[in-house]
Amino acid sequence: MSVVISSDHHPITYFEDLREGMSAEYKKFVTQRDIELFAELSGDDNPIHLDEDYAKKTIFKRRVAHGLLTASFISAVIGTKLPGPGCIYISQSLNFCSALYAGDEVVAQAKVLELHPEKYRATFYTSCKVGSRTILEGEALIQVPSRADL
Repeated sequence: MSVVISSDHHPITYFEDLREGMSAEYKKFVTQRDIELFAELSGDDNPIHLDEDYAKKTIFKRRVAHGLLTASFISAVIGTKLPGPGCIYISQSLNFCSALYAGDEVVAQAKVLELHPEKYRATFYTSCKVGSRTILEGEALIQVPSRADL
């Protein structure tokens, strides 16, 4: 099943509504200002993110976005689209595959892999891509609101 949720609204999806294969995505055009703001907020002012002259001497040859800035777009999908409001992160694995740059449009996706009814949790495959290039991928375990708790 490949159900894509693309609404800009933030409806509550209850555990009972989830099905394996459901997915949602979030798109973001990343700017250098986004990277600078993340550096300021996180305290990670590594010059690979902020100093063009420094970055030119690295394997990337230019400034790159923070890996955790990229991962935060997965949080946007999970927290606002699927499952959405009321869900709680339990864990997230991240495998960084490629760099994200200012000027890239990143597409973050979360897809239901497995449902765990005994605790109202779901395992999601998570990824961020720019075009066909995978930036990162992993799995998330999410606590999902249940109608049983109403």
